[in-house]
Amino acid sequence: MNSKNRKRLLLVASLFLFMLIAAGCSTAPVSSASTGFWDHYIIYNFSRFLLWLADIFGGSYGWAIVAFTIIIRLIILPLTWWQSKTMMKQQEVAPEIQALQKKYASKDVETQQKLREETQKLYAEAGVNPVIGCLPLLVQMPVLIALYQAIYRTSALKSGSFLWMQLGKADPYFIMAILAAVFTFATSYLTMMSQPTKNATTTAMLWVMPIMIFVMAMNIASAVSIYWVVTNAFSVGQTMVIQNPFKIRREREAKEQVKRDREKALAKARKKATKKR
Repeated sequence: MNSKNRKRLLLVASLFLFMLIAAGCSTAPVSSASTGFWDHYIIYNFSRFLLWLADIFGGSYGWAIVAFTIIIRLIILPLTWWQSKTMMKQQEVAPEIQALQKKYASKDVETQQKLREETQKLYAEAGVNPVIGCLPLLVQMPVLIALYQAIYRTSALKSGSFLWMQLGKADPYFIMAILAAVFTFATSYLTMMSQPTKNATTTAMLWVMPIMIFVMAMNIASAVSIYWVVTNAFSVGQTMVIQNPFKIRREREAKEQVKRDREKALAKARKKATKKR
């Protein structure tokens, strides 16, 4: 399984983990008197920060969540930029990885060990670290859980409203769920466009993830849905700037054309040399 698919599967597992943890978390109000590292230093400070942002935006808790999400995305931007560059390098060596998988197709232990060694060697030569692709997800999961708890355990945030929504309850019209799914699909589609090769798993995950996000957003607090919408909309813009699939496609096609022209010129030269003999 390539790292792109591992990343998607990690996202699926992370979302399920988020739902399980969120469902089982404490619902007691959080305050300066809360004890424990998680409650006192994380949840309480998230709560205070959101309330502070709301004051800046004229008491709007919804805009506070939007601003909070953008701040988080900006903080992890260097990490996601590094991830995107690593993914681009990995996409370039994908055909070579597939060639290795065909070469070492046997499932015996010795052959699979050889496949792993050759794959790691190829990644090292290309400067690829597959683990990096998972880091932004791992960083965001604690943030998402902390945001969920800060909303539910702060009465002002839980009872706050934004547009047609009550932040502590699910969007009654599913608009946030639809937008979250659409932006999730857009991010995945743009990323897939830049890949030189595709497979059935990648295509399936392109549709599975938006559906999962939609179902979860239908039942989760609107505040979390807003976070999902903003973070995925940010990802769309980020992808277009850092990993523009249209630019990558043009560059890849130009390289392939140069290669074809070179091969054609060599073939022509060989044919000409043969005739002279």
